[in-house]
Amino acid sequence: MMKLTTAQALLSKVQLEAIGNQQTVAAAIVDAHGDLVAFMKMDGCSPQAALLAQNKAYSSARDRQPSGNLGQWAREAGRDLSYWTDPRITGFKGGMPIEINQQVIGAIGISGLSEDEDEQLAVLALESIVD
Repeated sequence: MMKLTTAQALLSKVQLEAIGNQQTVAAAIVDAHGDLVAFMKMDGCSPQAALLAQNKAYSSARDRQPSGNLGQWAREAGRDLSYWTDPRITGFKGGMPIEINQQVIGAIGISGLSEDEDEQLAVLALESIVD
């Protein structure tokens, strides 16, 4: 189960790292079903990045894998992301599942940087909180 305290700790780590790197991001934490638990949009972050952070987290939680894997699969399979019949599913990198004892309890989504940087920041936040 995704706890609010865990979600807040993840968002704090993301915010501190972004500030330290003079970056502006949005970050979302969702539960295992993709429902929003906590959200942060730094000053100056675009509305599109805010929406995309939530959709990256949603996609990762629903499919139990990094959101970027969905985009890679779609490209390799020659499929469109509409395959999932869910308009919130995205294949952009930056969504990562949150696992405890090999069970997905939620996901984090970050947007506002390059896809690779979004994903790296998500991984860094997860490494600081989750065993």
